[in-house]
Amino acid sequence: MKLTRRRLSVAGTRPPAVELHDIALAYRLCRNRSGSLQDHVFSLMRRQLSYEDLWALNGVSFSVQPGELVAVIGPNGAGKTTLLKVIARVLPPTRGRVVVRGMIAPMIELGAGFNAELTGLENILLYGSILGHDPAHLRRRAPAIAEYANLTSFLDVPLRSYSSGMLGRLAFAIATEGEPEVLLVDEVLAVGDESFRHRSEERISQIIERGTAVLLVTHALEMASALADRAIWVDSGRIIEQGATDRVIARYRAAAAAGIAAERSGSSSAIPAELVGLPHE
Repeated sequence: MKLTRRRLSVAGTRPPAVELHDIALAYRLCRNRSGSLQDHVFSLMRRQLSYEDLWALNGVSFSVQPGELVAVIGPNGAGKTTLLKVIARVLPPTRGRVVVRGMIAPMIELGAGFNAELTGLENILLYGSILGHDPAHLRRRAPAIAEYANLTSFLDVPLRSYSSGMLGRLAFAIATEGEPEVLLVDEVLAVGDESFRHRSEERISQIIERGTAVLLVTHALEMASALADRAIWVDSGRIIEQGATDRVIARYRAAAAAGIAAERSGSSSAIPAELVGLPHE
């Protein structure tokens, strides 16, 4: 079954599920490399250390409505995962304001929230509790969660024996067990097989219909085109463009092709000037 984009009529009558206002995040880096801890302490005492800020995000602003799926695309290292971590309150922004209305279900890093020494069942209780679910409810629902993830025979097996695909299926099944107001997904679906990807897309479509806002970080542009109501193109910590999914993806592909051509010709510009600074839809 091919899924298509779906929009809720209620989205315009409710406040945004996620709002970001001029978000910036800087990592402070020490420019003086000491040969030893002793040298570093002496440099610190003599005030000979200098620092610079590495801006992982800068000037990021957008909102996501209930029942809307927004795809976040861009090259590796662009700041996409960092953006999700700021929304999930894992990383505090250096500047700006983040507003999230409701419960968040983050699927940002494969295996995050799990304990490799615990069994599948124990990790359902652990990870589900971290997401805010009642442990008694999780215990009752554990067989259904395991069945959805095709892990019924592995519930009593420690997670250290799970493959990356099994971890991804389990994380997705737990995160979508309830009805979170905001679902954050970062490439976790890419580790599943074709059958599970189809089922996960169907479940995402179902929770969107119930009003969940979804932010999907992905390199699968075809899936983004089929599912997303809007797309946000991020590069070097900034939003290059946001708006209609197919338009943003087309611009991103054009920039990627131009970047490859620039590398071959020895030019340093990865994003053509005519594609930067375009008005957002």
